[in-house]
Amino acid sequence: MAEQKVVFITGASSGIGYETALAFARTGMHIVATARRMDKLGDLQKAILKLPAGHGDVLTVEADVTNRDDMQNAVKLAMGRFGRLNILVANAGVGHRGKLADSEWADLETLLRTNIDGVLHSIQAAVPAMRQSGGGHIMTISSVTYNLTAPYAAVYAASKAFVTSLSHSLRLEMESENIKVTDVLVGRTSTEFNQNRLGLGKRTSESLPTMTPAQVAAAIVRASQGNPRSVVVRFFDRLIMLGNTLIPEIIGRIALRQYR
Repeated sequence: MAEQKVVFITGASSGIGYETALAFARTGMHIVATARRMDKLGDLQKAILKLPAGHGDVLTVEADVTNRDDMQNAVKLAMGRFGRLNILVANAGVGHRGKLADSEWADLETLLRTNIDGVLHSIQAAVPAMRQSGGGHIMTISSVTYNLTAPYAAVYAASKAFVTSLSHSLRLEMESENIKVTDVLVGRTSTEFNQNRLGLGKRTSESLPTMTPAQVAAAIVRASQGNPRSVVVRFFDRLIMLGNTLIPEIIGRIALRQYR
């Protein structure tokens, strides 16, 4: 019988990370769930252990993706518990709204350290463990805003452009080592992400359709079973991305009204 795979998920205390952990656990995979909020990770652990028979085991680790040592330690604990690491879901991230010139530097630094440094720390911690495990799959969580002209969300969109560019280049670097890389481009989702967004522009228009984190989680699990370069969850989000490419000025002006 094949050994159960081990999935390492950052930002697993709520939203997409939480639902992704549950979705993978239902398939029988073991879960390593990291976040800063141990109380929320405790809730996740209880939810996984209440799943029907056949679910995977779960290890929760308090860790901050902006801290390289935290990520290295979390992977070390995962290897100590399960002896392997097969899938990384680099999910942890924060949003930001507001006029760039007037934004607090502390907010911008938090976003950049989380959305950029956090992904780099997670990948550099996970890859050596994947090599020991004979290969693996890195899944980065980006956004359909990665190529969007995004007034009032410029820094967030730029951080996701970094993630997507990194993912596509890393895919070629890792293919000779049996490590796959997939970029998951997420559209508007109903999570705590919106409430926790940094900056002054807290309000979001409700005119655009919103999906559930469980929908995103299901797409991530499906993608883990293959080797797609990128994944877009909804057809609607594909249309947004196409508009970003073909009519960026018009899409940007629509975003101007959405994000102000």
